[in-house]
Amino acid sequence: MSNTPLPPLAALKAQAKRLRKSLEAEGNFLTHSETLELVASQYGYRDWNTLHAAAGNRPAEPLFVGAKVSGTYLGQTFTGEVKSLSRLNDGARYRLTLDLDEAVDVVTFESFSAFRKRINGTINRDGRSASKTSNGRPHLELAL
Repeated sequence: MSNTPLPPLAALKAQAKRLRKSLEAEGNFLTHSETLELVASQYGYRDWNTLHAAAGNRPAEPLFVGAKVSGTYLGQTFTGEVKSLSRLNDGARYRLTLDLDEAVDVVTFESFSAFRKRINGTINRDGRSASKTSNGRPHLELAL
């Protein structure tokens, strides 16, 4: 078990179904319960029942790996997917990596550009980074 927030139970079950279908396409036939056990193992739990209990008893997390998100990064709007997520020890902040659907230009000069497709950051539970730009806006703001 890690500090990675768990997806909702429906997303975990869907992950198991996708895994089973993918393995089946490669000629590896597993039962649905076997793929549920594999998903539990991927999250560091000893079996599906333990993972199910942990995911079902936790308060709802605002984010999880695979979630589709939108927001602004250095003033540029974006949509993307959460690729990695870990809750920091204080429980009030998250470290995450986002893969943007389209790269955003993070430079405001007309004669220079710097595009970012992948963003790493730390946000509070409200989806805003503590780091701010010179105009006082958070570097990263997620619409939660």
